Amino acid sequence: MVFGFDPLWTSTAILLITYALIMTERINRAIVALIGAGVMIVSGVITQKQAIAGVDFNTLALLIGMMLLVAVARRSGMFQYLAVWAAKAGRGEPWTVLVLLTLVTAVASAFLDNVTAVLLIAPVTLVLTEQLKVPPYPFLFTEIFASNIGGTATLIGDPPNILIGSAAGLTFNDFVWHLTPVILVVLAAQLVVNHLVWGRRMRADPGARAAVMALEPSATITDHRLLKQALAVFGVVVLGFVTAHQTGLDAGTIALCGAALLLLLDTRGLPIEAQVARINRSFAEVDWITIFFFVGLFAIVAGVQRAGLLDWFAKEIIGLTGGNLAVTAVALIWASALLSAAIDNIPFVATMIPVIQNMAPSFGGPEALLPLWWSLSLGACLGGNGTLIGASANLTVAGIAERAGVPFRFMSFLWYAFPMMLMSIVISTAYVWLRYL
Repeated sequence: MVFGFDPLWTSTAILLITYALIMTERINRAIVALIGAGVMIVSGVITQKQAIAGVDFNTLALLIGMMLLVAVARRSGMFQYLAVWAAKAGRGEPWTVLVLLTLVTAVASAFLDNVTAVLLIAPVTLVLTEQLKVPPYPFLFTEIFASNIGGTATLIGDPPNILIGSAAGLTFNDFVWHLTPVILVVLAAQLVVNHLVWGRRMRADPGARAAVMALEPSATITDHRLLKQALAVFGVVVLGFVTAHQTGLDAGTIALCGAALLLLLDTRGLPIEAQVARINRSFAEVDWITIFFFVGLFAIVAGVQRAGLLDWFAKEIIGLTGGNLAVTAVALIWASALLSAAIDNIPFVATMIPVIQNMAPSFGGPEALLPLWWSLSLGACLGGNGTLIGASANLTVAGIAERAGVPFRFMSFLWYAFPMMLMSIVISTAYVWLRYL
């Protein structure tokens, strides 16, 4: 330590002050996170090299790659087409349209990943709500929840599941068989609550509905050549995500390669000056505020993790449960949920995995740990819905919304989200208890 302070207390103080400043919303969250990361380094909790090592460049690459893909594809009219199609399928009724978009987001999150899903759906939502002249916030809020809920159902839907599956030897089918039933219940309950909060009051202006119903989806396509190119590249990227386990490629590599390919196709044959102008236009649409917020946040969490706070927390959970499997499983769900609402769930899951593995002899072997793996997955993935900074998908949607002039405030999100997250954890606890304990 540079100033002789205890690393554990120093890192915890930096974390708490950073989050307090983010909650006040008086300073942009990217600035707060970067300053917090700087203080972690200057105070000696971690070195610059350790801070850089703590940054999840795979997540950043995935975000930047998908943002570039969306930025280029948008010019073809693809998202306007999807918006008009969804509006007509829902007969112009806002609540029906919201349900359709929620279900699409959940399914996409299960088979791609939740960040990719919201990057594709959020622009459609903004176009659609503008056409129907209804507030976009309830739609975007529900899609955040749907992305994290849907991502919990499969091995590839959320990064914590990938870590758990790899450590425990669980397959894609294992996650579907064990988690999809409860995820369907959680999603249904979430839609009911959202209907009570927002759905009953949703009304579209008759004129706006009539105008939307009169639109032809095909008329929104402005560049058929770019549309074909974008669909082909998206198809390759999706195939890459689905086969990532077999190929050994990370999602960030797949997304960036896809973005580079689409940029190449989009600028092919143009003079170099026109290429530069078009590429600058695409890069300008990347949400750099969110990207650099993640850079700072990853470094802060790396400091907290290196100081031993997450290790201490994990061991305390195990100690308090007294080695009882049922109590440990329940405690794991709730501790994972509450902590994942406050900090990134990936470091916590990575810390808990060896702790759980070391419990195998006490519970009768690795096979007996299955309830704990499902508890960890449900708590970590669903807990991310609790706050605006609880999961990558939340911040991604917030960034897209704010660029479109739709405010996404920390406290207003917390007011609605935290009780809804607790509801999903109650359902998950009952499911794990009834099925496994």
